[in-house]
Amino acid sequence: MEEVAVLIILEKKVAGLSAKSLERFTLRARRAVGLSGRVNILLTSSEAMRALNFRFREKNKTTDVLSFPSEATFNGTDKRAFAGEIAISADIARENAAGLGHSAALEVKVLALHGILHLAGLDHERDNGEMARKEASLRRKLGLPSSLTERRQPDEHELAKSYHRLRLRSLRRKA
Repeated sequence: MEEVAVLIILEKKVAGLSAKSLERFTLRARRAVGLSGRVNILLTSSEAMRALNFRFREKNKTTDVLSFPSEATFNGTDKRAFAGEIAISADIARENAAGLGHSAALEVKVLALHGILHLAGLDHERDNGEMARKEASLRRKLGLPSSLTERRQPDEHELAKSYHRLRLRSLRRKA
């Protein structure tokens, strides 16, 4: 019997997204990243994400995606047989999608790709942009909108505009 490469649990539904379509995307993304092993994905509520974030990261706030890379063997086999688990907030995916002008189903896929990259060992908090570059490239390859790390990091132009706005406010107050 063939090993299931992806397990999808939809605790919360997202319009236009079935477990089967997320499974197909996850398999494509896993191959594109070069990640071997089973991936489990939980699509859940922001409340559940807050509880998971607190339990595993000691942060008492909700978050959009959490990744849990495998550290042990799965069913007594090599750890590569199980890559890890990803939890995604359906609520935050809907909010992000509305703000960014695309579907919540696409946003869940963006978050799944982000999680898969974490399962593969990448970490945008410590890798000097390696994950952001890889995510941007894979996003284009997989037909997804802006990657999570691209959206979170303002570019130099945005930073300059923010600086000038603050500078103008400061000058107006002095006048």
